[in-house]
Amino acid sequence: MKERRLGGETPLSNARPEPGTGPGPGPAPGSGPGPGPAPGSGPVVGLTKGQRSGGPRPGLTNAVLGGAGLAAFLALCEAVPRLGIVSADFFPPTSRIADAFVAELGDEAFWTALGDTLTGWALGLAIAVTAGILAGVVVSVVPYLRQATASTIEFLRPIPSVALIPLAVLLFGTELRSVLLLVVYASFWQILIQTLYGVQDVDPVAEETARSYGLGTWARVRHVLWPTALPYVMTGVRLAASVALILAVTAELVIGAPGLGSRIAVAQTSGAVPEMYALVVVTGLLGLLINVGARTVERRALTWHQSVRGEVAV
Repeated sequence: MKERRLGGETPLSNARPEPGTGPGPGPAPGSGPGPGPAPGSGPVVGLTKGQRSGGPRPGLTNAVLGGAGLAAFLALCEAVPRLGIVSADFFPPTSRIADAFVAELGDEAFWTALGDTLTGWALGLAIAVTAGILAGVVVSVVPYLRQATASTIEFLRPIPSVALIPLAVLLFGTELRSVLLLVVYASFWQILIQTLYGVQDVDPVAEETARSYGLGTWARVRHVLWPTALPYVMTGVRLAASVALILAVTAELVIGAPGLGSRIAVAQTSGAVPEMYALVVVTGLLGLLINVGARTVERRALTWHQSVRGEVAV
């Protein structure tokens, strides 16, 4: 099929570019865009916007802001009683509380009370973690046991631990065992529920694959069930650690068991208000340290998990 020539135009099939007018074979040597950006001049992958621009790191900024907020709060607590807004007899200034705090640090009885509180907290938490994990795994693995115990668990779990204080006093008086009863009861449910949810989250395909490869019950628990449930268990341990401290101090405060709680009660009844506030500050600092320690242990135990790896800067 011939193409029509309009006005002497050359057919498209026979068109040839004039010398120097076509696209040519390419740019001359050295005239192109070069091999690429110089090393280090491109964007850095994995860094935040502030780090690429040379700004302050987010962690440092958060620490500065947190320190500024704490300083403002302490200044407010110092000013409120001195301005007469609140009576200093009931809410002493920060400076008086700080003096009482320093005095407590130099008292041997304070360190004995602190040791008693930590003993009750640690023993109760250890018992609760061990019992909660074992009970959660057994209830989840044994057929029909989860359904048989569901109603009992849902009935016992909502009972407040402080409601068991009369029972603890009746059974053990003001001994350490009373504190352990309350701490274990409150912390056990945190571990048990998280373990049940963790075991329930096991991938059925992975479970069936392990069975097809001939893995026994203990091998499946170790290599399939436990890695899946561990993130849930660590969350339960972190929650239980804080709950255990709360119940330990509460038991000492109400029952009179040796510890920081009983020391707070004695300071309150004797009218030593600054000392009472200083001891309350000690319990707050203790809770902060326990929470930070629990989070550190959780991150170290789950370094392989996606939830923790996402928090680490690349």
